[in-house]
Amino acid sequence: MTRSGPQRYPGASTAYWYQKKYGGDAMESNVVVWHTTEGRTVPSYAGGAEAPNFTALPDFDRRRLVWYQHFDFDTSSRALVNRSGGVETNTLNACQVEIVGTCDPATHRRWGSTPHLYTPELPAWAIRDLAAFARWARDQHDVPLACGVQWRAYPSSYGASGVRLSYAAWNAYRGHLGHQHVPENDHGDPGAFPMGAILTAAKGGTIPDEEDTVSLTPQQAQQLAEIHRERAIAPWTYKGRDEPRDAYAYLRDTSAAVKAVDAKIAALKAITLTDAQIAALAEKVASAPGLSAAIAEAVAQKIADRLAE
Repeated sequence: MTRSGPQRYPGASTAYWYQKKYGGDAMESNVVVWHTTEGRTVPSYAGGAEAPNFTALPDFDRRRLVWYQHFDFDTSSRALVNRSGGVETNTLNACQVEIVGTCDPATHRRWGSTPHLYTPELPAWAIRDLAAFARWARDQHDVPLACGVQWRAYPSSYGASGVRLSYAAWNAYRGHLGHQHVPENDHGDPGAFPMGAILTAAKGGTIPDEEDTVSLTPQQAQQLAEIHRERAIAPWTYKGRDEPRDAYAYLRDTSAAVKAVDAKIAALKAITLTDAQIAALAEKVASAPGLSAAIAEAVAQKIADRLAE
């Protein structure tokens, strides 16, 4: 069968390339099957014997997915069970993508704070990059940006669940689905997968970043206003005087005052005395013992006045 369109996903690494070893069948892929690896690194896939077409590895520092390609887009891969009799799975026009992460809530809890992808709670950047792949599959291989199945959370998605397709439905399917939907298989990955958000983004919809403002219902806005009133910062007292500003405003205003004083000091012109003037002053001080004390007192007062400003 002729394989149409570019077979390599732009930017994908072929460091783990298994097509030379296992060959595979040529096909025209019109389905993308999504998986989770249930691990945090790129698996060995038994040396390629159980490999998909692609693996998407999260890079948490750069907030992006790193793609590895193991087979051409239109070459059958090996991540599905294909029992004797029944229907074809790996070879039935299905391109397969493994996401490094978990769909299992128990695994998610066990990994705790260790960075990992949990499919029911994918970050916006992961949805963005998965959407980019889905859009490329549509543009280059006519894989519809469509999903006609229901997604069930793991572990209820495991085994003979109500979302697994019949042979006929699998044979007729076009678009995106998960391992949990494929007949002759019992795996339940990728669990509660945000396929709708991914397809919406692939069609040109927007994906809110984690930092974006969250829209609130009127009831939520009222609740937040009440919390703010209850927890508002009360006036505080400084040296027995009520201060109407909060601490931040006080520091901000004080900082502005200090800068103003610094500017005034910098604008003062230094007085330059000649040698004769200095000698005359010294002679006056020497001839009047009380003058030095008066000068010291006057200087101290000037310094105090300057600091008061």
